[in-house]
Amino acid sequence: MDDIIYLNNAATTWPKPGPVMQAVEESLRLPYYEEGRSSVPGQTDYLSLTRDALARFFRAGPPEHFVFTQNATDSLNVAIQGFVKRQDRPIHVVTTDLEHNSVLRPLRTLEAGKKISLTIVPSTDGRVSVDAIRQAVREETGMVVMTHGSNVLGTVQDIGSIGAFLKDRGIFFCVDAAQTAGQIPIDLSTVPVDALAFTGHKALFGLPGIGGLYLADPEQVDPIRQGGTGVNSKYPLQTPEMPMKFEVGTPNHPGIVSLLAGIRFVESVGIGEAARSTMATTRVLIDAIRSQPGILLYTKDPDLPVVLFNIEGMHCNTVSRILGRGYGVITRPGLHCAPLIHQRIPGGEESVRASLSYLNTEEECRKAAEYILEVAGSVDKKIEFA
Repeated sequence: MDDIIYLNNAATTWPKPGPVMQAVEESLRLPYYEEGRSSVPGQTDYLSLTRDALARFFRAGPPEHFVFTQNATDSLNVAIQGFVKRQDRPIHVVTTDLEHNSVLRPLRTLEAGKKISLTIVPSTDGRVSVDAIRQAVREETGMVVMTHGSNVLGTVQDIGSIGAFLKDRGIFFCVDAAQTAGQIPIDLSTVPVDALAFTGHKALFGLPGIGGLYLADPEQVDPIRQGGTGVNSKYPLQTPEMPMKFEVGTPNHPGIVSLLAGIRFVESVGIGEAARSTMATTRVLIDAIRSQPGILLYTKDPDLPVVLFNIEGMHCNTVSRILGRGYGVITRPGLHCAPLIHQRIPGGEESVRASLSYLNTEEECRKAAEYILEVAGSVDKKIEFA
Protein backbone atom coordinates (compact mmCIF):
# COMPACT_ATOMS: atom_id res chain seq x y z
CA MET A 1 0.00 0.00 0.00
CA ASP A 2 1.25 3.48 -0.83
CA ASP A 3 1.43 6.20 1.81
CA ILE A 4 -1.89 7.33 3.24
CA ILE A 5 -3.81 9.91 1.25
CA TYR A 6 -6.01 11.47 3.90
CA LEU A 7 -9.21 12.95 2.44
CA ASN A 8 -11.44 13.18 5.50
CA ASN A 9 -10.57 16.70 6.59
CA ALA A 10 -14.19 17.87 6.85
CA ALA A 11 -14.36 15.53 9.84
CA THR A 12 -10.91 16.21 11.35
CA THR A 13 -7.83 17.61 9.65
CA TRP A 14 -4.75 15.38 9.49
CA PRO A 15 -1.85 15.70 9.65
CA LYS A 16 -1.51 18.66 11.95
CA PRO A 17 1.10 21.27 10.97
CA GLY A 18 4.49 20.93 12.64
CA PRO A 19 4.14 24.21 14.58
CA VAL A 20 0.91 22.96 16.16
CA MET A 21 2.45 19.69 17.32
CA GLN A 22 5.54 21.50 18.59
CA ALA A 23 3.51 24.06 20.55
CA VAL A 24 1.44 21.35 22.24
CA GLU A 25 4.52 19.31 23.13
CA GLU A 26 6.28 22.34 24.59
CA SER A 27 3.23 23.29 26.66
CA LEU A 28 2.96 19.80 28.13
CA ARG A 29 6.47 20.14 29.54
CA LEU A 30 5.39 23.13 31.64
CA PRO A 31 3.05 23.41 34.64
CA TYR A 32 -0.46 24.48 33.69
CA TYR A 33 -1.25 28.11 34.36
CA GLU A 34 -4.68 29.62 34.66
CA GLU A 35 -5.77 32.72 36.53
CA GLY A 36 -7.46 31.72 39.80
CA ARG A 37 -6.40 28.07 39.59
CA SER A 38 -2.60 28.21 39.73
CA SER A 39 0.07 30.10 41.63
CA VAL A 40 2.84 29.17 39.19
CA PRO A 41 4.74 32.41 38.45
CA GLY A 42 5.93 33.50 35.04
CA GLN A 43 4.05 30.94 32.95
CA THR A 44 2.32 31.59 29.64
CA ASP A 45 -1.37 32.44 29.95
CA TYR A 46 -2.52 30.42 26.94
CA LEU A 47 -6.19 31.02 27.64
CA SER A 48 -5.88 34.80 27.40
CA LEU A 49 -3.53 34.59 24.41
CA THR A 50 -5.95 32.34 22.56
CA ARG A 51 -8.97 34.55 23.28
CA ASP A 52 -6.98 37.52 21.98
CA ALA A 53 -6.06 35.53 18.87
CA LEU A 54 -9.69 34.55 18.27
CA ALA A 55 -10.85 38.15 18.64
CA ARG A 56 -8.24 39.21 16.08
CA PHE A 57 -8.93 36.30 13.73
CA PHE A 58 -12.71 36.81 13.63
CA ARG A 59 -12.50 40.59 14.12
CA ALA A 60 -14.84 40.54 17.10
CA GLY A 61 -14.64 41.31 20.76
CA PRO A 62 -14.14 41.72 23.55
CA PRO A 63 -11.92 38.61 23.83
CA GLU A 64 -13.80 37.34 26.90
CA HIS A 65 -16.87 36.88 24.69
CA PHE A 66 -15.07 33.88 23.17
CA VAL A 67 -15.91 30.79 25.21
CA PHE A 68 -13.92 27.55 25.05
CA THR A 69 -15.97 24.41 24.43
CA GLN A 70 -15.35 20.81 23.39
CA ASN A 71 -16.22 21.30 19.72
CA ALA A 72 -18.79 22.96 17.45
CA THR A 73 -21.52 20.56 18.60
CA ASP A 74 -20.93 21.57 22.19
CA SER A 75 -20.92 25.25 21.19
CA LEU A 76 -24.22 24.89 19.37
CA ASN A 77 -25.84 23.20 22.35
CA VAL A 78 -24.66 25.99 24.66
CA ALA A 79 -26.04 28.66 22.32
CA ILE A 80 -29.29 26.99 21.24
CA GLN A 81 -30.35 25.54 24.57
CA GLY A 82 -29.07 28.52 26.53
CA PHE A 83 -31.05 30.97 24.42
CA VAL A 84 -34.25 28.94 24.64
CA LYS A 85 -33.78 28.45 28.39
CA ARG A 86 -33.82 32.22 28.83
CA GLN A 87 -37.21 32.67 27.14
CA ASP A 88 -40.35 32.92 29.25
CA ARG A 89 -42.54 31.20 26.63
CA PRO A 90 -42.12 28.83 23.67
CA ILE A 91 -40.64 30.46 20.57
CA HIS A 92 -40.56 29.74 16.87
CA VAL A 93 -37.18 28.73 15.44
CA VAL A 94 -36.07 28.59 11.80
CA THR A 95 -33.33 26.34 10.46
CA THR A 96 -32.45 24.73 7.09
CA ASP A 97 -32.27 21.33 5.45
CA LEU A 98 -28.48 21.71 5.12
CA GLU A 99 -27.91 21.30 8.83
CA HIS A 100 -25.71 18.83 10.65
CA ASN A 101 -27.26 16.83 13.48
CA SER A 102 -25.42 19.13 15.89
CA VAL A 103 -28.15 21.64 15.00
CA LEU A 104 -31.03 19.33 14.12
CA ARG A 105 -30.97 17.14 17.22
CA PRO A 106 -30.94 19.93 19.83
CA LEU A 107 -33.76 21.65 17.96
CA ARG A 108 -35.80 18.46 17.57
CA THR A 109 -35.31 17.74 21.27
CA LEU A 110 -36.56 21.20 22.21
CA GLU A 111 -39.47 20.78 19.80
CA ALA A 112 -40.38 17.43 21.36
CA GLY A 113 -40.35 19.11 24.78
CA LYS A 114 -42.67 21.83 23.44
CA LYS A 115 -40.07 24.51 24.13
CA ILE A 116 -40.08 25.61 20.49
CA SER A 117 -41.94 25.23 17.22
CA LEU A 118 -39.68 24.58 14.25
CA THR A 119 -39.60 25.45 10.55
CA ILE A 120 -37.00 23.85 8.28
CA VAL A 121 -36.30 25.93 5.16
CA PRO A 122 -35.42 23.96 2.02
CA SER A 123 -32.29 24.90 0.14
CA THR A 124 -32.04 25.41 -3.62
CA ASP A 125 -28.94 23.92 -5.21
CA GLY A 126 -27.38 23.80 -1.76
CA ARG A 127 -28.10 27.42 -0.87
CA VAL A 128 -30.62 29.21 1.32
CA SER A 129 -31.50 32.75 0.29
CA VAL A 130 -32.47 35.65 2.50
CA ASP A 131 -35.87 35.56 0.77
CA ALA A 132 -36.40 31.97 1.89
CA ILE A 133 -35.58 32.96 5.47
CA ARG A 134 -37.87 35.99 5.19
CA GLN A 135 -40.77 33.80 4.12
CA ALA A 136 -40.23 31.43 7.05
CA VAL A 137 -40.01 34.10 9.75
CA ARG A 138 -43.14 34.75 11.80
CA GLU A 139 -44.10 37.28 14.43
CA GLU A 140 -43.18 34.77 17.15
CA THR A 141 -39.82 33.81 15.59
CA GLY A 142 -37.10 34.19 18.19
CA MET A 143 -34.11 32.45 16.64
CA VAL A 144 -32.61 31.35 13.34
CA VAL A 145 -29.90 28.68 13.38
CA MET A 146 -28.05 27.77 10.21
CA THR A 147 -24.79 26.46 8.87
CA HIS A 148 -22.32 28.76 7.17
CA GLY A 149 -20.92 25.97 5.01
CA SER A 150 -22.45 22.61 4.12
CA ASN A 151 -20.35 19.60 5.08
CA VAL A 152 -22.12 17.61 2.35
CA LEU A 153 -22.36 19.91 -0.68
CA GLY A 154 -19.59 22.37 0.17
CA THR A 155 -21.84 25.38 -0.41
CA VAL A 156 -21.41 28.61 1.58
CA GLN A 157 -24.41 30.62 2.74
CA ASP A 158 -24.81 34.39 2.58
CA ILE A 159 -24.85 34.94 6.34
CA GLY A 160 -24.15 38.64 5.86
CA SER A 161 -27.45 39.39 4.13
CA ILE A 162 -29.39 36.97 6.31
CA GLY A 163 -27.83 38.41 9.46
CA ALA A 164 -28.70 41.98 8.45
CA PHE A 165 -32.32 41.00 7.83
CA LEU A 166 -32.59 39.25 11.21
CA LYS A 167 -30.84 42.04 13.10
CA ASP A 168 -33.43 44.55 11.88
CA ARG A 169 -36.11 42.33 13.41
CA GLY A 170 -34.34 41.54 16.67
CA ILE A 171 -34.12 37.80 15.90
CA PHE A 172 -31.25 35.87 17.50
CA PHE A 173 -28.93 34.54 14.77
CA CYS A 174 -26.77 31.50 15.55
CA VAL A 175 -24.29 30.36 12.87
CA ASP A 176 -22.55 27.00 12.66
CA ALA A 177 -19.07 27.74 11.28
CA ALA A 178 -17.64 24.25 11.77
CA GLN A 179 -16.74 23.91 8.07
CA THR A 180 -15.71 27.51 7.39
CA ALA A 181 -13.66 28.73 10.38
CA GLY A 182 -10.09 28.66 9.11
CA GLN A 183 -11.11 27.83 5.56
CA ILE A 184 -12.63 31.15 4.47
CA PRO A 185 -12.52 34.60 6.10
CA ILE A 186 -15.22 35.37 8.67
CA ASP A 187 -15.32 39.04 9.60
CA LEU A 188 -17.72 39.56 12.50
CA SER A 189 -17.15 43.31 12.39
CA THR A 190 -19.27 43.36 9.22
CA VAL A 191 -21.38 40.18 9.55
CA PRO A 192 -24.08 40.59 12.25
CA VAL A 193 -24.38 37.30 14.13
CA ASP A 194 -25.37 36.80 17.76
CA ALA A 195 -23.60 33.46 18.18
CA LEU A 196 -20.84 31.85 16.13
CA ALA A 197 -20.03 28.21 16.85
CA PHE A 198 -16.74 26.79 15.58
CA THR A 199 -14.35 23.95 16.23
CA GLY A 200 -10.58 23.77 16.47
CA HIS A 201 -9.94 20.35 14.93
CA LYS A 202 -10.93 21.07 11.34
CA ALA A 203 -9.52 23.95 9.23
CA LEU A 204 -7.99 25.64 12.28
CA PHE A 205 -5.70 22.59 12.58
CA GLY A 206 -6.08 22.13 16.34
CA LEU A 207 -6.51 18.92 18.30
CA PRO A 208 -9.85 17.14 18.69
CA GLY A 209 -11.68 18.19 21.84
CA ILE A 210 -11.38 21.96 21.54
CA GLY A 211 -13.93 24.36 20.09
CA GLY A 212 -15.31 27.79 20.71
CA LEU A 213 -18.39 29.96 20.83
CA TYR A 214 -18.56 33.69 20.24
CA LEU A 215 -21.49 35.54 21.83
CA ALA A 216 -22.12 39.13 20.80
CA ASP A 217 -24.31 39.67 23.87
CA PRO A 218 -23.86 36.97 26.54
CA GLU A 219 -26.88 38.31 28.43
CA GLN A 220 -29.11 36.73 25.77
CA VAL A 221 -28.00 33.21 26.69
CA ASP A 222 -28.33 31.36 30.00
CA PRO A 223 -25.67 28.85 31.08
CA ILE A 224 -26.73 25.22 30.77
CA ARG A 225 -23.89 23.88 32.98
CA GLN A 226 -22.74 24.82 36.43
CA GLY A 227 -19.52 24.14 38.31
CA GLY A 228 -16.13 25.37 39.35
CA THR A 229 -14.66 28.46 37.71
CA GLY A 230 -11.71 29.36 39.93
CA VAL A 231 -13.26 32.73 40.77
CA ASN A 232 -16.15 33.99 42.91
CA SER A 233 -16.30 30.61 44.65
CA LYS A 234 -18.60 31.77 47.49
CA TYR A 235 -21.35 32.69 45.02
CA PRO A 236 -23.87 29.79 45.06
CA LEU A 237 -24.97 30.07 41.42
CA GLN A 238 -22.97 30.05 38.21
CA THR A 239 -21.03 33.32 38.10
CA PRO A 240 -22.40 35.80 35.53
CA GLU A 241 -18.89 37.02 34.67
CA MET A 242 -17.56 36.21 31.22
CA PRO A 243 -16.22 33.86 30.08
CA MET A 244 -16.66 31.81 33.29
CA LYS A 245 -20.43 32.06 32.85
CA PHE A 246 -20.15 29.28 30.27
CA GLU A 247 -16.86 27.59 31.19
CA VAL A 248 -16.92 25.08 34.03
CA GLY A 249 -14.21 22.78 35.33
CA THR A 250 -10.61 22.46 34.23
CA PRO A 251 -10.14 23.63 30.64
CA ASN A 252 -8.53 21.60 27.87
CA HIS A 253 -5.08 23.20 28.04
CA PRO A 254 -3.41 21.14 25.26
CA GLY A 255 -6.41 21.75 23.02
CA ILE A 256 -6.35 25.49 23.70
CA VAL A 257 -2.62 25.60 22.92
CA SER A 258 -3.28 23.74 19.66
CA LEU A 259 -6.04 26.19 18.75
CA LEU A 260 -3.70 29.13 19.31
CA ALA A 261 -0.96 27.49 17.25
CA GLY A 262 -3.45 26.56 14.52
CA ILE A 263 -4.70 30.13 14.24
CA ARG A 264 -1.12 31.36 14.00
CA PHE A 265 -0.40 28.78 11.29
CA VAL A 266 -3.40 29.86 9.21
CA GLU A 267 -2.43 33.50 9.67
CA SER A 268 1.15 32.76 8.60
CA VAL A 269 -0.13 31.22 5.35
CA GLY A 270 -2.88 33.82 4.93
CA ILE A 271 -6.46 32.59 5.01
CA GLY A 272 -7.07 33.86 1.46
CA GLU A 273 -4.06 31.97 0.14
CA ALA A 274 -5.02 28.85 2.12
CA ALA A 275 -8.51 28.93 0.61
CA ARG A 276 -7.20 29.53 -2.92
CA SER A 277 -4.65 26.73 -2.68
CA THR A 278 -7.05 24.23 -1.13
CA MET A 279 -9.76 24.87 -3.70
CA ALA A 280 -7.25 24.61 -6.56
CA THR A 281 -6.20 21.22 -5.25
CA THR A 282 -9.83 20.18 -4.85
CA ARG A 283 -10.44 21.17 -8.46
CA VAL A 284 -7.74 18.70 -9.57
CA LEU A 285 -9.68 15.85 -8.01
CA ILE A 286 -13.05 17.05 -9.29
CA ASP A 287 -11.84 17.55 -12.86
CA ALA A 288 -10.23 14.11 -12.91
CA ILE A 289 -13.41 12.21 -12.00
CA ARG A 290 -16.20 14.36 -13.41
CA SER A 291 -17.95 12.96 -16.48
CA GLN A 292 -16.16 9.63 -16.05
CA PRO A 293 -18.21 6.46 -16.68
CA GLY A 294 -19.61 4.99 -13.50
CA ILE A 295 -18.94 8.08 -11.34
CA LEU A 296 -21.86 10.07 -9.94
CA LEU A 297 -20.36 13.41 -8.86
CA TYR A 298 -22.63 15.65 -6.78
CA THR A 299 -20.25 18.57 -6.08
CA LYS A 300 -19.02 19.87 -9.40
CA ASP A 301 -18.41 23.45 -8.31
CA PRO A 302 -18.29 23.63 -4.48
CA ASP A 303 -17.28 26.66 -2.42
CA LEU A 304 -15.49 24.44 0.11
CA PRO A 305 -13.04 21.56 -0.44
CA VAL A 306 -15.71 18.85 -0.44
CA VAL A 307 -16.05 16.21 -3.17
CA LEU A 308 -19.21 14.08 -2.87
CA PHE A 309 -19.68 11.10 -5.17
CA ASN A 310 -20.92 7.57 -5.65
CA ILE A 311 -19.85 4.73 -7.91
CA GLU A 312 -22.70 3.13 -9.84
CA GLY A 313 -23.36 -0.45 -8.78
CA MET A 314 -21.38 -0.26 -5.54
CA HIS A 315 -22.51 0.86 -2.07
CA CYS A 316 -20.67 3.88 -0.69
CA ASN A 317 -19.46 1.88 2.33
CA THR A 318 -17.84 -0.64 0.00
CA VAL A 319 -16.25 2.11 -2.08
CA SER A 320 -14.79 3.81 0.98
CA ARG A 321 -13.54 0.52 2.40
CA ILE A 322 -11.82 -0.47 -0.85
CA LEU A 323 -10.23 2.95 -1.22
CA GLY A 324 -8.94 2.76 2.34
CA ARG A 325 -7.79 -0.85 2.54
CA GLY A 326 -6.70 -1.27 -1.03
CA TYR A 327 -5.17 2.12 -1.81
CA GLY A 328 -4.68 4.00 1.47
CA VAL A 329 -7.16 6.72 0.46
CA ILE A 330 -9.13 7.76 3.55
CA THR A 331 -12.64 9.01 2.80
CA ARG A 332 -15.96 8.97 4.64
CA PRO A 333 -19.14 7.21 3.47
CA GLY A 334 -22.73 7.61 4.62
CA LEU A 335 -24.98 10.52 5.54
CA HIS A 336 -22.29 12.66 7.18
CA CYS A 337 -24.62 13.50 10.08
CA ALA A 338 -26.70 15.67 7.72
CA PRO A 339 -29.64 13.42 6.78
CA LEU A 340 -32.06 16.02 5.39
CA ILE A 341 -29.90 17.32 2.57
CA HIS A 342 -28.96 13.79 1.50
CA GLN A 343 -32.65 13.10 0.90
CA ARG A 344 -32.62 15.81 -1.76
CA ILE A 345 -29.62 14.50 -3.71
CA PRO A 346 -30.82 12.25 -6.58
CA GLY A 347 -29.05 8.95 -6.05
CA GLY A 348 -27.12 10.40 -3.13
CA GLU A 349 -29.07 9.14 -0.12
CA GLU A 350 -25.68 7.90 1.07
CA SER A 351 -22.42 8.94 -0.56
CA VAL A 352 -18.65 8.94 -0.37
CA ARG A 353 -17.10 12.23 0.73
CA ALA A 354 -13.52 13.20 -0.01
CA SER A 355 -12.56 16.42 1.78
CA LEU A 356 -9.27 18.25 1.58
CA SER A 357 -7.15 20.56 3.68
CA TYR A 358 -4.41 23.04 2.84
CA LEU A 359 -1.85 20.28 3.45
CA ASN A 360 -3.13 18.00 0.68
CA THR A 361 -1.18 18.10 -2.59
CA GLU A 362 -2.17 18.01 -6.25
CA GLU A 363 -0.22 14.78 -6.64
CA GLU A 364 -2.29 13.17 -3.90
CA CYS A 365 -5.45 14.23 -5.71
CA ARG A 366 -4.25 12.83 -9.02
CA LYS A 367 -3.45 9.51 -7.35
CA ALA A 368 -6.77 9.47 -5.49
CA ALA A 369 -8.65 10.11 -8.74
CA GLU A 370 -6.74 7.30 -10.43
CA TYR A 371 -7.70 4.92 -7.64
CA ILE A 372 -11.36 6.01 -7.65
CA LEU A 373 -11.56 5.34 -11.39
CA GLU A 374 -9.88 1.98 -10.89
CA VAL A 375 -12.47 1.03 -8.29
CA ALA A 376 -15.25 2.19 -10.61
CA GLY A 377 -13.81 -0.04 -13.32
CA SER A 378 -13.79 -3.03 -10.97
CA VAL A 379 -17.54 -3.04 -10.22
CA ASP A 380 -18.28 -5.99 -12.49
CA LYS A 381 -15.04 -7.81 -11.64
CA LYS A 382 -15.95 -8.36 -7.97
CA ILE A 383 -12.44 -7.47 -6.76
CA GLU A 384 -12.11 -8.01 -3.02
CA PHE A 385 -9.77 -6.22 -0.63
CA ALA A 386 -9.09 -7.77 2.77
